[in-house]
Amino acid sequence: MSLWTILARARRLHPEQLAVVDGGRRLSYREVGLRVDALARHLQDRGLGAGDRFATLLPNGLACFDCYFAAAGLGAILVPLNTRLHPDELAFILGDSGTRALIADPCFGPLAAEVVARSPGVQTVISTGPTFPLSTLAGAEAYPDRDVASGFTAAQTPPDRVAHLYYTSGTTGRPKGVMLTHRNVWIHALAAVAELGLNQRDVWAHVAPMFHLADAWATFAITWVGGRHVMLSRFEAGAALELIEREHVTLTNLVPTMLNLMVKHPDSRRFDYRSLRLLLSGGAPIAPEVVRAIVETFDCEYVQTYGMTETSPYLTLSLLKEHLKALSPEAQLGYRAKTGRPFLAVELRVVDDGGREVAADERQVGEVQVRGETVTPGYWNRPDATAEAFTADGWLRTGDLAVIDDEGYVTIVDRKKDVIITGGEKVYSTEVEFVLYQHAAVLEAAVYGTPDPVWGEIVTAAVVARPGMLLSEEELVTFCRPRLAAFKLPRRVRFLPELPKTGSGKILKRALAR
Repeated sequence: MSLWTILARARRLHPEQLAVVDGGRRLSYREVGLRVDALARHLQDRGLGAGDRFATLLPNGLACFDCYFAAAGLGAILVPLNTRLHPDELAFILGDSGTRALIADPCFGPLAAEVVARSPGVQTVISTGPTFPLSTLAGAEAYPDRDVASGFTAAQTPPDRVAHLYYTSGTTGRPKGVMLTHRNVWIHALAAVAELGLNQRDVWAHVAPMFHLADAWATFAITWVGGRHVMLSRFEAGAALELIEREHVTLTNLVPTMLNLMVKHPDSRRFDYRSLRLLLSGGAPIAPEVVRAIVETFDCEYVQTYGMTETSPYLTLSLLKEHLKALSPEAQLGYRAKTGRPFLAVELRVVDDGGREVAADERQVGEVQVRGETVTPGYWNRPDATAEAFTADGWLRTGDLAVIDDEGYVTIVDRKKDVIITGGEKVYSTEVEFVLYQHAAVLEAAVYGTPDPVWGEIVTAAVVARPGMLLSEEELVTFCRPRLAAFKLPRRVRFLPELPKTGSGKILKRALAR
């Protein structure tokens, strides 16, 4: 179950198959395999081996692919860094993980220099490009970008050895390193192949950031079947739409904010999407109105996903059961807009505060809890956080609240910490957001609670209007009134030029609530 075996298989069975497209570079599995060998040998020569940590500060691209598999070959632990974090956060992660080497892109040169200056444990710094500001970061080495045999022999790595450390955003304190083992990632990739029918003809667009599991899992699943990886270094809606047409993309996974911007892009109807067979959405709840626009724009199968870093990531998919495909298109859309039924590799339950499973009536709300072979063994050097995350009988507490229907499809209604209590009544932020997205002039919306001396909290909405359209608070509240109970109506509306986002592109509510 070593992740190295996934690339080894592709190199053996599909050596001349086009593997990676990154701008003007188009490389076969034989060619990328030689690159990975060269990088792994380069790191090995600098003393990195089994269990050692090295980090990446990279945009989407060929180097990301190299690093995931070079780490697997070494038996080392990869620490993919969120490129949007503050230098203080990045320095903490490097120190907490005990990272010994950093591979950085020239576009992040100044940031890398600042972080390395605060990280005495980092002994090796490698640049992926010739324009790296060596004067800024003295001692940076050139990336071993050569297509020659390196004599590298992969380590024999046990399946329960940690493969990756993904650091959480640290919403309630310092970031935690989520440990994922070779077994976790290997089984998730195989389950994704089965669930999504992945095959050698598939072309995956790496549009969501590869340092985040919304996209990173596909590095392994697509390679397993000998499919093609195409890279978009930085998300921009028009560029993503153009990439789908130019490279004949068959599927990808995007966060809702990206899909929302793509379907509302003024040129969204100009491109040819006939190559697409499947679009997945994950990372955050998505408004049914946006789902409808996705289906109308791309005219392909749409599947909503739900998962966590701690679960490699998928927990649910809104794939339709066979008998549901006989329903009317509108009824099918209702199921596609749900969070979905359990992913192949996990057990899932929705329980109340007493640990009892809630009724499958789509009314009773409970916490989603999961277990299975894709679930993390815990947090790096944080036994307290690990113990707190799991129940006594081994279920991972997700912190997500949901309802479940009689078909076993769950719908996330909110994070536990995001529920708004106003005048003693619970308001789930997603319900209000879904209504706001029905307004034709709303581009993006986020709902959260703000303190109030009378009501405890009031429902507050942050809204971005579509370009060229005007909106007022009165107009939006009037629009919501016939669609929501009175206590759920926004009491305050903030109009912003843009909403704060996490590194993966999800809306960052805690930044709005400050």
